[in-house]
Parts: sequence; C-alpha cells; structure tokens
Amino acid sequence: QLQACGGGWVQAGECLRLSCTASESMSSFNWMGWYRQFPEKQREPVALISNLDSTNYVDSVEGQFYISRDNSKNTMYLQMNSLKPEDTAVYYCHAFNAGQNYWGQGTQVTVSS
Repeated sequence: QLQACGGGWVQAGECLRLSCTASESMSSFNWMGWYRQFPEKQREPVALISNLDSTNYVDSVEGQFYISRDNSKNTMYLQMNSLKPEDTAVYYCHAFNAGQNYWGQGTQVTVSS
C-alpha cells in the first residue's frame, strides 16, 4: 500500500515536495514512479526510479523535477521546482513489484499564475 502526500496550492515559481510512503519494504520494488493526471486526460508518467536509482523523466519536467527514494524510510520523493500553472494536476505514486502494480491515492497540486 502506498500513501502519497505533499500536494497543495502554490504560486508559479515556488516548490513542492511530494512523498510516497510504502507500508512494506521498498528495497525489492523494481520500479517506482510518479504519474499525473490532468482534468479529462489519462494518467501519464512524470518520473520513474529503479531500485538501482536509475531515473527517467518526461521531457516537460526534465531539469525541473527530481525523483528520489530512501529505502530505509520506505519513502519515495518528487521534488518539484519552479512550478508552472501547467503542472497543475493530481499526482499519483506508483510501484511495480513482483508483477503487481500498486497505486497511491492522488494528491492535488495546484499552481496559480
């Protein structure tokens, strides 16, 4: 089970850090990531991180968002810098382990101009 938090309302240019805590050890989770969903759109990947800390980002957030994980705390993070109104969405954390997909509840991020 994944629990996401850290969303909120900010002004353009500000930062937020999302956290996603797992109810079990994350050390064996092959891939974890953050996705976002815009209104009336499908959920899309934002950033992924492997259990070897290999990362991938969607082009639109490259150099702006940073994903990390701390297996000792069973927590994954998404540092979001210089937020833009177009980053407004519901953000979800995800983990893939042993053939199973796990989703956290969404956390709303709203960026005003």
